[in-house]
Amino acid sequence: MGRLEWYTHRLLAMSPGEIAWRIRRAIDQRLPARPLSDIDLLGANPDWHAALERFRAGDQRPVLLDRDRARVIAQTDEAAVEAIVAAADRVLDHRFTYFSYPEARLDRPIDWNHDPAGGVHWPPLPSRRIDHRVSAGDPKWIWELNRLQHLPWLAQAWLVTDSPRYAAEAFEQLDTWMAGNPPGTGIAWRGAFEAGIRAVSVAVALQGLRDSPELTVERFRNIVRMLAESARRCWTERSRYSSANNHLVGELAGLAVVAVLFPDLREAPRWERDALEALRAEADRQILPDGSGAEQAAAYQVFTAELLLVVTTAMLRRDGDAPPELVEAITRSARFLAAVVGDNDPQPRYGDDDEGFAVRLDAAPLRTVRDHLGTVGAVLGVEDARRCRRLTPTALWLAGTVDEATRPSGGVPPPPAGFFAPDGGLVVLRSGGRRLTMDVGSLGYLSLAAHGHADALAVTLAVDGQDVIGHPGAASYYGHPSWRQVHRGTRAHPTVSVDDADQSVIGGAFLWRDRAQVQVRSVDLARGIVDAEHDGYQRLPEPVVHRRWLVAPPGGATALVIDLLDGRGRHDVRATWPLHPSLDVEARGCGHLVTRDDVPVLHVAYAASPAHPVREEVRGDPHTGLGWWSHRLESRVPAWWIGSRCTAHVPVVLATALTTAGDDGVGATGLTVELSETAIDVRWSDADGAQRHVLSLDTDRLAPGRAEPDEIRPVAPGTGR
Repeated sequence: MGRLEWYTHRLLAMSPGEIAWRIRRAIDQRLPARPLSDIDLLGANPDWHAALERFRAGDQRPVLLDRDRARVIAQTDEAAVEAIVAAADRVLDHRFTYFSYPEARLDRPIDWNHDPAGGVHWPPLPSRRIDHRVSAGDPKWIWELNRLQHLPWLAQAWLVTDSPRYAAEAFEQLDTWMAGNPPGTGIAWRGAFEAGIRAVSVAVALQGLRDSPELTVERFRNIVRMLAESARRCWTERSRYSSANNHLVGELAGLAVVAVLFPDLREAPRWERDALEALRAEADRQILPDGSGAEQAAAYQVFTAELLLVVTTAMLRRDGDAPPELVEAITRSARFLAAVVGDNDPQPRYGDDDEGFAVRLDAAPLRTVRDHLGTVGAVLGVEDARRCRRLTPTALWLAGTVDEATRPSGGVPPPPAGFFAPDGGLVVLRSGGRRLTMDVGSLGYLSLAAHGHADALAVTLAVDGQDVIGHPGAASYYGHPSWRQVHRGTRAHPTVSVDDADQSVIGGAFLWRDRAQVQVRSVDLARGIVDAEHDGYQRLPEPVVHRRWLVAPPGGATALVIDLLDGRGRHDVRATWPLHPSLDVEARGCGHLVTRDDVPVLHVAYAASPAHPVREEVRGDPHTGLGWWSHRLESRVPAWWIGSRCTAHVPVVLATALTTAGDDGVGATGLTVELSETAIDVRWSDADGAQRHVLSLDTDRLAPGRAEPDEIRPVAPGTGR
């Protein structure tokens, strides 16, 4: 996609008010910001020596990293502390690993604008003049380095070992970073979001290093000046209008942390007031009433909630309470996530994932949902979170006390067998060791929907705590544009594509246009039935509506997915089921047998009306980009994508039977589907015997129309009905 086309699509995503605001901001940014003076920072008669002494004493501010807590954590989780020290040792050697790129060993002193992974040196230009979208390198790599999220590891290692080399390295890196990255210059200052995330890392690390002899008055002055400049930009250059997603939360969190941890700054009271007021509003906008994330991306929900949690923790440590809007948003998010992952289910993978951390206080390369729940449970005492948690050093550092963090769950009931989050649009159905989800939500957040995927009505399946059918991941942001194109598209998700088109139209790497709208017709959790449709294919020359039923009765051997495509014309209709890469497949009857290590896991059977469908499978195709799974950003591994395909005049019905396989691998047999003007009639046999499911339809049109009550029942032997 050319730059002119991208700018056209981006402009169309803006309101007139946003266009006017962006023009004003572009004009303002042409004037360099006036450097902050000591009087700007500390007021009349600035005394940096006294300010440093108050900082070392933790006077009138919360303390997040301290030596007493470090000793207790070292006694509580020796292995985790060893991992943190090992991570700090890698930083001493200037060895850095981000995403799936190979480890890079940087020179001494570090050139903060050099990306060895891409062989790119980012220019020392005014940040606003750097267009990261057209560079040969991956801006994510250089941004990750310049977030300085490794500095808290050095501070923690200093606290638990007393070895001065960790503190010396931290301050040497800060010295070179500030010398090489004056405010407003270089890729590190490209966007207030980067300034905000970096400010959190530096502020927290500096607290951990506050009793080091390396922290001189002059160093303290320079670092605080940089943090204050970051805070100023977090507010004046904050994301607004169509860009006000998790970036805005990161900017406000950076502003709040600087204000709260450095109350000597003259602007601190105003920054804190402005940041908290805006965060209250964003907490309600970006964590929906049912606890799901507005961005329709599970990883960004965790990231946003953890940014809110860092600010909340700081307020709790200082004041004993925190803004209720922040606490309530984090709590409802945690309860939603706990209900999704349950006791043993894998974490959700829908939408984008850039592996972002609010602050890195442990050495784990990724933050899982259960890690996040452990921190929420430790800080806020949310019992649902405690029940599903994994306890990490981050939780031990941020909790009120280590004893509180490690307290067992209060025995709350297990997550519900089924639940529906109507605001986010997710349905979860559990039965035995099976978890099914169906996405009936919107594409994403705001007019860009930047981190959503074209996965309306996607159905995922996990069995005995392991992914079977799922979302194959984001794959790439900038490093491999062709991967990103495929992995955001409809074919990459467990739903239906028509004429190989996406449900929604990609307008750029982080931009959607002509977005599909989902209508939920009914959700019956007790009977395990979901009915919804979307209009994404109405834009085709011969329009089509896709309606999907998920029928998964509790205790039933088979979950049935029925797809009705209705409208006008002849179309190529394809249902795709992406499988986890640990799985293998073989043709079996009218479907596929799915195995793991030669042990049957799932039998998939297909049927269609008016003609028998073509069975399809693809794995690791380098030309089309189909048949891959991404565990981490900028990587992918071959994985089977299976499914069925039918080319016919609509209306067309595809039926897919998903049967958890026994040792003999026997699943649904004899699957048939018949479509009449009044009903869809599906029949099959499985371990529960002969089965029949009838969907009653309106007689005037098949879709969209109001579905009458569904009927599912066993077929009497020998009767055929």
